[in-house]
Amino acid sequence: MSRHIVSLAVAGLLVSVGATNTQAAEVITLTQTGCQFLEPEGTDHGYAPKSADDCKAINAKSGSDRLAKSNTITLKPGDYVFRVTNKNVPYQLGFWFRSKDYNWKNPVHKLTKVSVSGGGLNTGKSKDYKVSLKPGEYVFSCPLNPTPNYRVVVPES
Repeated sequence: MSRHIVSLAVAGLLVSVGATNTQAAEVITLTQTGCQFLEPEGTDHGYAPKSADDCKAINAKSGSDRLAKSNTITLKPGDYVFRVTNKNVPYQLGFWFRSKDYNWKNPVHKLTKVSVSGGGLNTGKSKDYKVSLKPGEYVFSCPLNPTPNYRVVVPES
């Protein structure tokens, strides 16, 4: 965020007015279908799960292979909004974006690593998740619609 000061002469007095110039966070659109995110996989596999257990079974068979073929998202350091949409999954979904080595059981990680999550993504709905990224490796997934852990890389500038 940069701040610009504008000085005006009003009736012989010098008045300074602060104006803030904020750069909007870049929006990254992600679409969830059954057991997967479309953007990193590049195709909709047409899975039609009725529950998270269905996705666990599907991903046990194909998740590793699909993840190996998926696209890594590469971003510059900065502020982002991940806009996640539930496209036709018949149950509530969520989203979890985190540092690659994040361990939710480690209290130090809660202070030093990135972890942004939330639920409430009903069929046809979208939600925004804001995150500031520094150089490093990250992953994202949906624990409620179990998906692979897709990669995001932020290289050094």
